[in-house]
Amino acid sequence: MTEDRDIDVVHDVSSFVAELRRLADALESGSGFTIHLDGEDVTIPEGAQFSVSHEREDGAVELEFQVTWSVDPASDDTDEERDADANDTSAHAADLTGSAQT
Repeated sequence: MTEDRDIDVVHDVSSFVAELRRLADALESGSGFTIHLDGEDVTIPEGAQFSVSHEREDGAVELEFQVTWSVDPASDDTDEERDADANDTSAHAADLTGSAQT
């Protein structure tokens, strides 16, 4: 089973804009999108859902651009294991759960 995780990666404005632009370009062209977060490559699979979330509580405001998808519970492969297994015809693939947050 894929290990649960909840991380936030802080970007300066230029690197944040670059990641958003890369994501937008990938979505528009229909190509895949992979982002490296805290030592792990996360790939957005086909069928992912996109939403915008706004929260305001106790004087704090949060705006999140979210990308969500389900995990295949039958698999315990990580992205790295799938990459390593790409040349192995007996390998099976699974998706990781994730969300793009700002």
